[in-house]
Amino acid sequence: MRNSLKVAKWEMKRNLKNKSFMIGIFLTPVLFIGFMLIGSLFGGSEGEEAVTRVLVNDQLGVLDTLNETAEVLDLNIALEATDKSAAVMSEEIEGMENTAYVMLDDSALESGVFPVYTSDDVNSYFMNQLQALTTPLKTLQLQQLGLTEEETAAISQGLIFEEAAVSESAGEGEQEGTFSNEDTLKRIVPGAFGGIILLSIVFSGMYIFQSASQEKKDKVAEIMLSSLTPGELMQGKIIGYFGLGMVQLVVFLAFGIPFALWNLDIPLFEYLLVPELLLYIAIAVLGYFLYAALFVGVGATMADMSSAGNFQGLVMMLPFLPFLFIGPVVSDPSGLTAQIGSYVPFTAPGVLLLRLSMLDTWPWVEIIISLVILVISIWIFMKLAGKIFKTGILMYGKNATPQEIWKWIRA
Repeated sequence: MRNSLKVAKWEMKRNLKNKSFMIGIFLTPVLFIGFMLIGSLFGGSEGEEAVTRVLVNDQLGVLDTLNETAEVLDLNIALEATDKSAAVMSEEIEGMENTAYVMLDDSALESGVFPVYTSDDVNSYFMNQLQALTTPLKTLQLQQLGLTEEETAAISQGLIFEEAAVSESAGEGEQEGTFSNEDTLKRIVPGAFGGIILLSIVFSGMYIFQSASQEKKDKVAEIMLSSLTPGELMQGKIIGYFGLGMVQLVVFLAFGIPFALWNLDIPLFEYLLVPELLLYIAIAVLGYFLYAALFVGVGATMADMSSAGNFQGLVMMLPFLPFLFIGPVVSDPSGLTAQIGSYVPFTAPGVLLLRLSMLDTWPWVEIIISLVILVISIWIFMKLAGKIFKTGILMYGKNATPQEIWKWIRA
């Protein structure tokens, strides 16, 4: 183990002195944040609508109440009093910009229909926003009918059908209320952090491909194996690139956390520092060791990165398999597809992180089964990678074929 740690230390020092590696570590979070800022700038310019000016001929004395309602609901309209008639405004409104006119009188209140005249450039959401002002008008209408305040409040409140989440205990026949955005954020924040850890260390682990093939090309492996066993060299590489992944994670968080605190109006650390975070981190670390075993084994079979064959290229795509499950998992985190994704070793880390971020009640039996499968798979792939690495690291001149790799495994 001491020799493995020496190799890990050497790998970390070598890469941290590499300018291209260091530029990549700092450039990745900068690009992420840059694209998010650019997207928010373009999104903000499209999403922000000019305030619509609404001229109100108020003969009911409710303009102040309507203004209060518009302010409370944060409607994108500005109400102004006018004494012009509907006949006059129906002609003048055409020459105005982003303006509307409404007449509030007894006849309109009695019929329940308030005609609204608008200019051509009024946004498409204006009429929906204006509907929010019907509540105080409805209250006035009910008061004119002689109803008490309690009766008026009960009728004005209205009735709605609201979807509720059914409890998983079907036999009890109980239901749970809908969950607030705060509950959702409490689940998503630690899950997103676990995903960032997984991506950081897996992306760093991909450098094992380049490291193993480059050492073969430069015949450095022969020198190193004169004082190390192939197993110690392989373990050292896995540990070293795990450390480099942690360095990349620290840099990413150094950029990401201030950016999140600036943009998100939530108690970020309160949501993040929860006991469930330990499970998310464990899943991410297990995912790294699974992929690292594949990377270091297959990397030893390549003559160099530029001549990687189809087989080696397919292995590099394995960490991205969980993206195939995003749609089914989001639509039904407890469904059959999500469960299958949790039990397949190559997709289990990503699918588990996504599922646990969405589920309010965790299926602990499924989680334990998935973790057991992951641990067993890591043990198996480490053994197989050791056999492949032992022979492949000393083979020069060509990429190993799947048939040759199978012979090494059986040997």
